[in-house]
Amino acid sequence: MNVVTDTIQSLRSMRTRQLAHQVINLGLIVTSALMIWKSLMVVTNSESPVVVVLSGSMEPAFQRGDILFLWLGHGSFRVGEIVVFKIEGRDIPIVHRVIKLHEKRDGRVDVLTKGDNNDVDDRGLYAPDQRWLNRKHIIGRAMGYLPYVGMVTIIMNDYPYLKYALMAFSASLSSQAENR
Repeated sequence: MNVVTDTIQSLRSMRTRQLAHQVINLGLIVTSALMIWKSLMVVTNSESPVVVVLSGSMEPAFQRGDILFLWLGHGSFRVGEIVVFKIEGRDIPIVHRVIKLHEKRDGRVDVLTKGDNNDVDDRGLYAPDQRWLNRKHIIGRAMGYLPYVGMVTIIMNDYPYLKYALMAFSASLSSQAENR
């Protein structure tokens, strides 16, 4: 708790100009991150160009904490391809492999998925009365990954106090650097 108190104290002791400088720098960082994210969305044609694997359902292909880079594209899906999809009513995307294709008479193709580490297909995860996923459910195909880098995100979500402590610590370091 001492770090938080020190941070608040250092913010109070800053002059108006220093505080404005800190706020503008933070705003530039946030704006830059949003611009990069939106640019990736356009380039990859995916609403979420980067996702973190949250469970062990795709082991051994992907471990919990791996970061996946996605690309949706316009090509048709193939059996064996790893896709990330969202189910209506659920906020968290799911990373699983396409195990079966269902071609409709109008030429559209629906897919059935399954986690490599699961015994059964994903029909139990889909919305009630839904037997297949179509293109609107799929947010991207896995094109690459970084192993375990996403564990930071998982830890921050599992232990929110750690996130706030790290934010206070970094603000404290920043204000101390400004004072030197």
